[in-house]
Amino acid sequence: MNYKIVSDSSSDLLSIPQIPFESVPLRIITDQKEYVDNICLDVNEMITDLQKYKGVSKSSCPNVEDWLTAFGDAENIFCVTITRNLSGSYNSARIAAEEYISEHEDRKVFVVDTLSVGPESALIIDKISLLIENGLEFEEIVAEIIEYQKSTHLMFCLESLRNLANNGRVNGAIAKIAGILGIRIVGKASMEGTLELTDKCRGAAKAHSTVLKSIEAEGYSGGRLIIHHCNNSAAAAQLEKDIKDKFPAADIIIRPTRALCSFYAEEGGLLIGFEGKNKD
Repeated sequence: MNYKIVSDSSSDLLSIPQIPFESVPLRIITDQKEYVDNICLDVNEMITDLQKYKGVSKSSCPNVEDWLTAFGDAENIFCVTITRNLSGSYNSARIAAEEYISEHEDRKVFVVDTLSVGPESALIIDKISLLIENGLEFEEIVAEIIEYQKSTHLMFCLESLRNLANNGRVNGAIAKIAGILGIRIVGKASMEGTLELTDKCRGAAKAHSTVLKSIEAEGYSGGRLIIHHCNNSAAAAQLEKDIKDKFPAADIIIRPTRALCSFYAEEGGLLIGFEGKNKD
């Protein structure tokens, strides 16, 4: 069967092994410039520009035509999006899927609302890829992914909430606390796909310890775990070491964030996707 996985760029992935894959870029927009979250973008240059920029900045999701172009001529498509409660990407993908199926009645598209972003989305994409490689039928993969999503989680540790607050994603009063006297904010993706701020930690060490305890509290016991970082490879490596000290068999991947996740996580931010206990 002809399979393709398509994701918006909030997954931080540009390619995956074995299975045809395409990333549909989100955009970061300022009054001066537009940053397209694709392979051509220098993410570090964008981060530097935005740190100097004092005006209004926002993100923009793919439109229906962007998704249809990415679907190409595939017969069976798995489409993975950022949570619908943070972006219109999911709604655009759903409309595109309906149009695609109406024009190609013999084809199938399953749109996955990850209720998350970044490394949790990457976990879901990896799982879809594995199930395809294992030879499962389309409907079997859909059922497996619906079940798998119940056990995937996202934690985050951020040094700044400025862009999240400016774009209405978190409370502005709480955002002002982050970064003051070394305060870091720890939180998670809620079951509804919103950002839930759980702890305010003074200093990197306390934040690091809180993240570890929170991951364990969500049922992590040494399975798959993905860390995405915004220019903070040292903290990501330390977190990997501490996790493997406790869970030697842990399967951990570390990657840098792309544009969308860098915009919201900001400099120093960590996003951690992992397999844990069922959410319901």
